Amino acid sequence: MAVTAHRLTRSALARVPAAARPRIDPPAPGIVHLGLGAFHRAHQAVFTEDAMAAAGGDWGIVGVAPRSIAVHDALREQDCLFSVASLAAGGTRTRVIGALSGVRHAANDPAAVVALIADPAIRVVTLTVTEKAYLLDPATGRLRADGDVVADLSTDRPPVTVPGLLLRGLQARNRAGAGPITLLSCDNLPSNGRRLRGLVTAALRYPGVADAAGYVAENVSFPGTMVDRIVPASTPETIAAAERALGVVDLAAVGAEPYSQWIIEDDFAAGRPAWQLAGAVLTGDAGPWERLKLRALNGVHSALAYLGALAGRETIAEALAVPGMADAMRRLIAEDIAPSFTPPPGVDPVAYGDEVLERFANPAIQHRTLQVAMDGTQKLPQRVLHTLADRRAAGAAPRWAALVVAAWARFVCGRADDGADLPLNDPLAERIRSALAAARPGPAGVVAALFGIDATFPPDLAADPVVRDLVVGWLVDLDRHGVAETIRRAAR
Repeated sequence: MAVTAHRLTRSALARVPAAARPRIDPPAPGIVHLGLGAFHRAHQAVFTEDAMAAAGGDWGIVGVAPRSIAVHDALREQDCLFSVASLAAGGTRTRVIGALSGVRHAANDPAAVVALIADPAIRVVTLTVTEKAYLLDPATGRLRADGDVVADLSTDRPPVTVPGLLLRGLQARNRAGAGPITLLSCDNLPSNGRRLRGLVTAALRYPGVADAAGYVAENVSFPGTMVDRIVPASTPETIAAAERALGVVDLAAVGAEPYSQWIIEDDFAAGRPAWQLAGAVLTGDAGPWERLKLRALNGVHSALAYLGALAGRETIAEALAVPGMADAMRRLIAEDIAPSFTPPPGVDPVAYGDEVLERFANPAIQHRTLQVAMDGTQKLPQRVLHTLADRRAAGAAPRWAALVVAAWARFVCGRADDGADLPLNDPLAERIRSALAAARPGPAGVVAALFGIDATFPPDLAADPVVRDLVVGWLVDLDRHGVAETIRRAAR
């Protein structure tokens, strides 16, 4: 007779090894999190559980899934428990996280989410939604995300996605007299707190939510953050490994690298968990940390993604193992990235970069090059183009940063070095295809066409002859020799 495995639930915790059980009892809610993805579960939820274990407090998280129902249903069936595996070459450590107090599905019951944000017990709303900023059309009052209308502030229609939920929730909180609250963006983009404040402030000009403007100005804070942990997409092996480690089935399991960092501007309107006791860094300005991570980690990540995909490497670790690649990335960090900005006090960006490369070399993190390569038109400005622009402003010729742009240009042309098709998964995919179809033959024509995408390439940078020549030169080499030989030649 087949044995049916037990699901991870509160009643099944006795079956879980003691060292892997949650560090806290079921907590009362104090935080709403919008965006119930793997990164939040492996990052902010872990910090929050450890903070409550160290200092107590009613800071349980109610996780809101905006669209996808699968994780919501898995967590609901598991009493909101899930596991996080720290993946290292020398072994894996798995623990069950109990920081979630509840889950909601916004698409099925948006009114419940609005009411939750209006609850006085909720004092912090955190967000991990998208690396791509939301856009507000001032002519219509419509919020757009990834090109889709997600909320129309000129009507009273129920909100169905994160921006609309957030705005209607603040409006309901104001009407209920529920007190101050903090909106804490944990999205991977620069100045995330100021961007969120700007979005909310701009949206509150519209009649549908304008009554909350005074409340927000006086009672809502928008701290900035920098978040860092590599969390690959969960796979069937993630679920199987969790079962082997725990002795129960966890359909919401996630795996992540051991490293985790959270930088938080300490500006909270109604208190916060003792995140500093869990290892978070509280600061007055997250900006230098954001630039450090976006340029020296995310920029290098994108470089390895494009070069690795072109070379036929499936994972970031395999891309870094291409002969000469690690040295090329060190030169990118030391010669272009490190001189392009002022790092946080006491931080050496070159040493930070060495640590990044060590993390990327972890073979247990199966971070796919094609996954990292997605949405290049949205990622390049923050990760690479700012480095190029700042080095050019200083009179330098940023050769290695130009290599990243050339690798992206060859990637979007759609063929790897072995002739295999490469997918173009980008919100501006049609614009890229149109630009390439109209391009003059040859690398110079390709670069000129792609640099004409002004939503990605600032006109002054696109017109810079030094930048163009560097990118064209690399693209010639990549077209002629492929990635492996180009890197080998460049390393000499």
